[in-house]
Amino acid sequence: MDLTQRIAYIRAMTTLDLNNPPANEPSLKNLAGMTRRELGAALSDVFGLEEKKTRMRASQLWRWIYQAGVKEFADMTDISKEMRNDLAKHFTLARPEVIERQVSTDGTRKYLLRMGPGIEVECVFIPGVGRAGALCVSSQVGCTLNCTFCHTGTQNLVRNLTAFEIIAQVLAVKDDLEEWPSDREDRNLSNIVFMGMGEPLYNLDHVANAIDVISDGEGISLSRRRITVSTSGVVPEMARLGEETSAMLAISLHATNDALRDELVPINRKYPLTELLDACRNYPGASNARRITFEYVMLKGVNDTDAEAQALVRLLKGIPAKINLIPFNPWPGAPYECSSWGRIEAFADIVNRAGYASPIRTPRGRDISAACGQLKSDSVKKRASERRREAAIS
Repeated sequence: MDLTQRIAYIRAMTTLDLNNPPANEPSLKNLAGMTRRELGAALSDVFGLEEKKTRMRASQLWRWIYQAGVKEFADMTDISKEMRNDLAKHFTLARPEVIERQVSTDGTRKYLLRMGPGIEVECVFIPGVGRAGALCVSSQVGCTLNCTFCHTGTQNLVRNLTAFEIIAQVLAVKDDLEEWPSDREDRNLSNIVFMGMGEPLYNLDHVANAIDVISDGEGISLSRRRITVSTSGVVPEMARLGEETSAMLAISLHATNDALRDELVPINRKYPLTELLDACRNYPGASNARRITFEYVMLKGVNDTDAEAQALVRLLKGIPAKINLIPFNPWPGAPYECSSWGRIEAFADIVNRAGYASPIRTPRGRDISAACGQLKSDSVKKRASERRREAAIS
């Protein structure tokens, strides 16, 4: 093999399709993470059952996987032993590998999960958010948006996560929280927010399928009104998000004029504020009962003046909205500082007096780099195993 052929071979081996995982799939197909349609198709392919029996068997497995949270076919007690053995020969219910689990002093939990070779993502469980607690899930490995205040934006995009990989984050965290069965009254995980790594609307097909599974009443059973998708402003996909998922919408705003937003959130150059806010006004289902959340990170000397608070009020006029003010969470090499607490409170007071709910988001998980804008997977960072080895040597 000459040099040109070697280069071509290496490129072919290292190029990743953004929408699909590598082709070297395991010999056993994993059912834990499949949609209803995928689950039925997998059973039909292997067992060749007639349609009615396939639906019945798929419904049984669905409840065991997503309501009971079982990880072994042997635990599915209403299925014959022979069928359980046959299922185990062809399928698995494995979870993603938890590479690292960190717990903050405030109870926030951050997980680094490996979905496959070179595919690692972070997700965060935050207790006391929403009805009981919120899980912040990732939709991509890395990101393309390069928002200048966000650590994730410094990591190149590897690829989109599949619906399977998004759902797997929920299953892995429910295991850790001991949140099975899903219909228990005292569960801690009550909300899902797509605010982790990546831009969800650049991966809407998989995000929508994952929401279907998460909200299914016979499984994980989280209300769609407790599922929020945050976008930096992918305007062409916003109406479709509302129509197909009925999810709550959050907008990563952070500026009140195009010049500043072009700098902070570069996608604004493609979809400026006028287009973004028109899409918000027309978002399916938006009302005073289903308000759109506008996220505004507070950056010292950049976007935190009284004048900008007043501009924000004018900008959102006519939109059923609430505004989350987010103290900037620092990360190594960040070009910004957080506004002072007094400045944030003054900004919030102006917005509140204009009639908008404007909570100041309490930073959670800062000590483990789990706060808003701090996520970045170990696909780029130094791996936990390397840090442990270095610590042992020192």
